[in-house]
Amino acid sequence: MPRVGLTRERVVEEAAVLADEVGLGQLTLAALAERLGVRQPSLYKHIESLAGLRRNISIQAKGELGNVLLRAAVGRSGADAIHSMSRAYRTWALEHPARYAAAQIVAGPHDEEDAAASLAAIAIITDVLIAYELEGDDAIDAIRAFRSTLHGFVALEAEGSFGLDVDIERSFERMIRGFVTALTNWTETIATHDGGR
Repeated sequence: MPRVGLTRERVVEEAAVLADEVGLGQLTLAALAERLGVRQPSLYKHIESLAGLRRNISIQAKGELGNVLLRAAVGRSGADAIHSMSRAYRTWALEHPARYAAAQIVAGPHDEEDAAASLAAIAIITDVLIAYELEGDDAIDAIRAFRSTLHGFVALEAEGSFGLDVDIERSFERMIRGFVTALTNWTETIATHDGGR
């Protein structure tokens, strides 16, 4: 019988918290079992394997990040929504480094649950971009640029790579402001570039 109070959801949540503390790559079932106060074999009543646990953390993390973006965007549009989402994204990523890393894991080719979690977060960004009248390939380009911009900054900041004596907050805000400026001319910029080939 599974331990009273121990559920799949609790196992995944505790694993995510532990991973944030020690690193996603350093997460072990032995350490998780110790944290939960059970013997390691007891975990297999709730999860299939370490790989399966990491998949579950990834799905949970994608859902959490999507909720963070949604809360940041509610009641806002355009540049205001982009700025709010960007700040929320960065804060969550830095506070939950392992979950953030897990959220970047691409879903397996037949993992519909994981793919749905990924698409849900992307859909929030897509909805915000409606204010810029971007659709089709233009919208996909903008989504990729937005994610790449935030991911690059967060990854470098998390690694302590910003060593120059300039305020990081200032740099982040200017980067997002620059991205918003680019969005206002997004289709024109692409059209001009393509036309000059």
